[in-house]
Amino acid sequence: SGVAWNESQHCRLLVPEQLQLCRRHLELMPSIVRAARRTQQLCQHSFADMRWNCSSIQSAPSFGPELLTGTREAAFVHALAAAAVAQGIARSCSSGELPVCSCGPGPSEPPAPGSRWGGCGDNLSHGLQLGAAFTEGSARAGTGGTAGLRAVNRHNGAVGRAVLSDSLDTRCKCHGVSGSCSVKTCWKGLPDLGEIASDLKSRYLAALKVTHRLVGPRKQLIPKEGDARPVTEMDLVYLINSPDYCTPNPQLGSLGTQDRPCNRSSVGSGSCDLLCCGRGYNTYTEEVQERCHCRYRWCCSVVCRRCRRSLERHVCK
Repeated sequence: SGVAWNESQHCRLLVPEQLQLCRRHLELMPSIVRAARRTQQLCQHSFADMRWNCSSIQSAPSFGPELLTGTREAAFVHALAAAAVAQGIARSCSSGELPVCSCGPGPSEPPAPGSRWGGCGDNLSHGLQLGAAFTEGSARAGTGGTAGLRAVNRHNGAVGRAVLSDSLDTRCKCHGVSGSCSVKTCWKGLPDLGEIASDLKSRYLAALKVTHRLVGPRKQLIPKEGDARPVTEMDLVYLINSPDYCTPNPQLGSLGTQDRPCNRSSVGSGSCDLLCCGRGYNTYTEEVQERCHCRYRWCCSVVCRRCRRSLERHVCK
C-alpha cells in the first residue's frame, strides 16, 4: 500500500473480474491492500487459540485447500475480507484520501436534543458499493470451483458487509465552556474492524451447512439438514465439513497442532486438552528477563531493575 499503483504493472496481478475495476479506480488500491493486511491480522488474532489458527492466510492469494472448498473457515475469511474492504474505502473517503468521494451523507433523522449533525461521517454507501464490486469480482472468478461454491462465497461476502452496515453508529464531540458539553456535534461512524471480526467469529461458530439446489425457477442455498432453520441474510454458510485440524493433511489444508503452545489451566479452545487433540503435551521451563522494582525519578523518567524468573511453557506433542 505504500507504493503508487501502476495500471499495467499491478492491476494485471488480479483476477479478470477485478482487473477492470483496478484500472478504473487505481486510487482505491492502497485502501484495498491495507484491508487485505488487516484481514490477515484479525483472522490470525481471532483464531489464535484454536486448532485452525488462520496461519495459512499468510500465503494469500495462494490459499490452502481449507479456504478453497467452502468450509466454515472460508466463510469467515470471505465475510471479514468483504467487510474490511468496504470499511477501508468508507474511511478513506471521509479522510480525504480519495478524490472520487468525500464525507458520508448527513443522517435523515433529527439529531438528539442538545446535539447537531456535523463533522465528517464515514461514507458507508460508497464503501459498500465499490467494496462489493471488488470482492464479488473475486467470488465470481472463484478458483475453478462449482456454482455452489461461488454462491456461498458471494453470500458470505454479503454477510460481512451487512454486519458492517449494522455497526454504523453515532459518534459525538462536545463543545462548550470548560468542557461543559452544552452542544454536541455528531456524525455517523464505523467501529474498528476488530469489533466486526468478533461478531463474525460468533456467526462462524453458528454457521449453517447448506446445499445449492433448484428451488422453483432458480438455484438457492438451503440447509443441508432438513430440520435446520432457513438461511437468513445474516448467516454464514458452508458446503463441506472441516477437518479436525489435529494432524497434518496437505490435501485438506490441515497443518496439525504439534508444537503449538497450549494453556494447561484453560478449559477453552486453547487448552492443552483440546488443542493437543488428546495427544498430551510437553512442559518446558524457560527463564525470562523482565523489568521490575520500577520507580519514578523526578523529572521525568522511570527507572527499573532487570529481574529473572522462570516460566513454564506447555507445547502439544
